[in-house]
Amino acid sequence: MIDSIELKNFGPLRDCRWAGLGRINLVIGSNGSGKTFLLKAIYAALRTIEEYRRGDDQRTAAEILADKLYWTFQSEKIGDLVSKGADSSLTFKLEFNRQRFSYGFGRDTSKQISSLENEVPPRTSNSIFLPAKEVLSLHQIILKSREQDKVFGFDDTYLDLARALRLPTRQGRNYPEFAQSRRRLEEIVGGVVEYDEQVGRWQFNKGRHKFPIGVTAEGVKKIAILDTLLGNRYLDANSIVLIDEPESALHPSAISELLNIVAMLAERGIQFVLASHSYFVVKKLFLIAQEKGWSIPVINADEMNWVSHDLKDGMPDNPIIDESIRLYKEEVELALK
Repeated sequence: MIDSIELKNFGPLRDCRWAGLGRINLVIGSNGSGKTFLLKAIYAALRTIEEYRRGDDQRTAAEILADKLYWTFQSEKIGDLVSKGADSSLTFKLEFNRQRFSYGFGRDTSKQISSLENEVPPRTSNSIFLPAKEVLSLHQIILKSREQDKVFGFDDTYLDLARALRLPTRQGRNYPEFAQSRRRLEEIVGGVVEYDEQVGRWQFNKGRHKFPIGVTAEGVKKIAILDTLLGNRYLDANSIVLIDEPESALHPSAISELLNIVAMLAERGIQFVLASHSYFVVKKLFLIAQEKGWSIPVINADEMNWVSHDLKDGMPDNPIIDESIRLYKEEVELALK
């Protein structure tokens, strides 16, 4: 698992340090605070570690990383990722199972990273980034725009996910927790989303009826993605899953059940890093931490500072909670008039 991360002068992340990560980890903060940016920075590092020396890939780790940063953040040169006005270079450090992966570069860097240290041995497991935006309806468009047209638009988090979803479902025994999670995911949506090879499209199968993916609810498609990655074995017990806004397009009850499934998968070994601005997500993870006695680390963008907390110790002070309390008090005042 990821043990800790540290970023300096990385876009909006001037000085972000987060230690003691656990099975489930949460990033909270207002819009524009850098939540998604942080997840993408972590993802680019993880995929570099995973692609290095995999198969017949002869690229160095520095070459893989430069390409990953370029296509994930889609800047004309990766030096543009250095924070505006910073008087020193960008640095990134990640500890993975107590082994370091770190790099740094300056504003003038184009696509060549000269400072990289990698102590992490090659991995066979896969990490994945689940974006807030729906992907299944755009699946073929994403693949064409990147694999054929090679243009900016859909970044590497979308391309990697589209490629992972393209893998066929594998039959046979799976981890018991994965099989149970798939059953519960399918119960949430009341059916199964599958890729129809004959017509080349995703569709939602509910009972005897089949619905085109374009007219299927956004929440159904979001849950179907996780189900597919479990079914085709792209994810295993050592995978890391980063989810941007797990609450997007889901009813609060579905959010709660999805996070129960996240907890079940985390118990089997998958590490999760979630970014959210939903009170329901924070509250549900707090309840999971209390019920299981787990440490669920939280990092909160508090103005220009990043503040760490642990849901095992209680609900954190942050604008999400403050606004929920304010609305509750407003409701009480109206009721008493």
